[in-house]
Amino acid sequence: MPNSQKLFPLPPSEEDIAQAKESSRILAKYADMDRVRMTLKGNEGQGDDLILPGPVVQLLLNVLSEVSQGNAVNIMPIHAELSTQEAANILNVSRPHLVKLLEQGEIDFHKVGTHRKVLAKNIIEYKERITKQRHEVLDELVSVSQEMGMGYD
Repeated sequence: MPNSQKLFPLPPSEEDIAQAKESSRILAKYADMDRVRMTLKGNEGQGDDLILPGPVVQLLLNVLSEVSQGNAVNIMPIHAELSTQEAANILNVSRPHLVKLLEQGEIDFHKVGTHRKVLAKNIIEYKERITKQRHEVLDELVSVSQEMGMGYD
């Protein structure tokens, strides 16, 4: 499978969405447990038992929640090395803009030969930092608007 398909899978079908909603509802009952034992059954009736750690149950719930909303989901290890195009796609920016951010030191990267590589962890950290900054600016704008009596009480 090409890398782009791994990063951006197709959206779920209506049947997938319905099954994810039901599965999410059932699994949510077990969300606060340290471990969950599950029995998987195939179409032929064969079955296997699994024991899932609590954090894995939370991850599975997050995946099911996204799928139930019709969103395609991708899971990638935080230590995955991304090309500049893959990183730009995750940030929803152009590749040249991402390269500018890299060269300005906004996001850590390393070179493999002449190619820049970015860890997924660094992209996630940058995205979280930018989101936090945006929220701080919006909070400040709301505060100033309230002080000026602009109807944001």
